[in-house]
Amino acid sequence: MSDVLTIRPASETKWDCASFGEVMLRFDPGFGRVRTARSFQVWEGGGEYNVARAMRKCWGKRSAVVTALPENDLGWLVQDFIMQGGVDTSHILWREFDGIGRNTRVGLNFTEKGFGVRAALGCSDRGHSAASQIRPGEVNWEKLFGEEGVRWFHTGGIFAALASNTAEAVIEAVEAARKHGTIVSYDLNYRASLWKSQGGKAGAQKINREIARYVDVMLGNEEDFTACLGFEVEGLDEHISEIDPANFKAMIASAVKQFPNFKVAATTLRNAKTASINDWGAIVWAGGQFYEAPLRENLEIYDRVGGGDGFASGLAYAFLEGKGPQAAVEYGAAHGALAMTTPGDTSMVNAKEVEAIMKGKGARVIR
Repeated sequence: MSDVLTIRPASETKWDCASFGEVMLRFDPGFGRVRTARSFQVWEGGGEYNVARAMRKCWGKRSAVVTALPENDLGWLVQDFIMQGGVDTSHILWREFDGIGRNTRVGLNFTEKGFGVRAALGCSDRGHSAASQIRPGEVNWEKLFGEEGVRWFHTGGIFAALASNTAEAVIEAVEAARKHGTIVSYDLNYRASLWKSQGGKAGAQKINREIARYVDVMLGNEEDFTACLGFEVEGLDEHISEIDPANFKAMIASAVKQFPNFKVAATTLRNAKTASINDWGAIVWAGGQFYEAPLRENLEIYDRVGGGDGFASGLAYAFLEGKGPQAAVEYGAAHGALAMTTPGDTSMVNAKEVEAIMKGKGARVIR
């Protein structure tokens, strides 16, 4: 329990965290380019799934994922990655495979880390994926939230943007979660390329504002809140390279007035000086007050993908443990910073490492 969020006791539930979204295969060319690669490291990842995995592997919580996969070797490969992460697979929807991938497939994500003046670059190949075809009525939400019980449910705007049916499925899911007293967190995670076929920013705002009515913990950076919910950040430049926290706080205050169901609103603050050097911080609004994590200037980045998901899971963990908003923003920011020191979308650190960073301990040999 916490003063801000009323969280179901662990003793009443089977899961501490469940996520709903697409789990893709990421093809990583190291520090090379996708266009000239001759080999790739393969990882699993997905904006929503990454939170559930970190909840299990980093924070030691019981977690499950709701997604869909084809019944073929690529689908089973993703399942194997998920099982290695300790995340429950019993709520995966399995699709019959037609032999060539015309009817269903695993989404692929080719992502470069970037380096110095060369920015990170993503190239997705996810059309007709199994998860993008999930429709309302397919997932037994009553079993998950009612019979089994979930303390924290996480989903996001990437999955909602895949198709009109996934947006409808997200709405169905958050309604069911709210009905059973589950905390709902939602990462806006705006991607213009995904919303292009769903009505652009206008379509994103229509859908996300509907979903927002059921959200307890709203997550997103400055661009997410402006593009997905229609709020403005005073003084925000076109490329979002600089941001005044005071102006952003004013925007959050406006957002929680329009959506009084928001118990917590949070954002990471990133100033990407180069692909390898970022300023990194975070702000949380909770209970009418703002809480900030220490700003980490000139943070060295190995792979920026998953930093925001690392923040989301650290924040959720702190609230689940009743540590309060200040601890939540510090756990989230520290975990996000550490998540960007390793390759792949998912966190490869543990709770003790996060807490050491929170205490100001720098890089040293751990014996």
